[in-house]
Amino acid sequence: MGAVSSTVPGVTAPYPGTSEAHGNLLAPEPAVRTRALIGYARVNTSGQPLDRQHHALAEAGCLRIFADKLSGKDADRPELAACLDYLRPGDTLVVPSLDRLSRSLADLIGIVATLRRRGVGFKSLHEALDTTTPGGRLVFHVFAALAEFIRELIVEGTREGLDAARGRGVRLGRPPAMTAGQIRHARDLLTRPDNTVSSIARLLGVSRATIYKYVPELPARTRPAAALPRGQE
Repeated sequence: MGAVSSTVPGVTAPYPGTSEAHGNLLAPEPAVRTRALIGYARVNTSGQPLDRQHHALAEAGCLRIFADKLSGKDADRPELAACLDYLRPGDTLVVPSLDRLSRSLADLIGIVATLRRRGVGFKSLHEALDTTTPGGRLVFHVFAALAEFIRELIVEGTREGLDAARGRGVRLGRPPAMTAGQIRHARDLLTRPDNTVSSIARLLGVSRATIYKYVPELPARTRPAAALPRGQE
């Protein structure tokens, strides 16, 4: 099984439980490093200043800094996409903090794993994480294992919740288009000759097809005729 798409173009998030999920985070560094540090900064709104993040990245020695002014939840982060495209093997991506790169743990791991496959390092200044060191790679390995564990807990909890609801007799899935009371009301209205299926459907806020579905005893003459083949109208 391969990988799934991330919210950032060109980034793939590995499936949990596969060799891609953790192996890329622990892969050895490329033999030749350019030592070029490329920074990425982000603020949530256009009104927030980027000065502090720019200063931190410049102090860290970044040769070029890309910056987005939008929420980390937005899938379209053009400057991040441009930054990832700009990086070359041997470079290192530097961010002021992990939440500037992504607010999703799975997305963060996907980005770092993609960088590892390309021979690009990753540093977060606030957390002092550095995947160019064995300790930094180990930390992200633990992050990936934690993300997989959380996902499995959510899946298991959802399954147990659905089983418990079924045990209590709770109806799951899409609610019916008509309640029992509406069906009784429709039947009562249909006993009056001056009422039509269309008028009753409008009154109850449903379609004619829904009336026919929930009141199957409607006389055949009131149902729409089946379309005849072309040429036999």
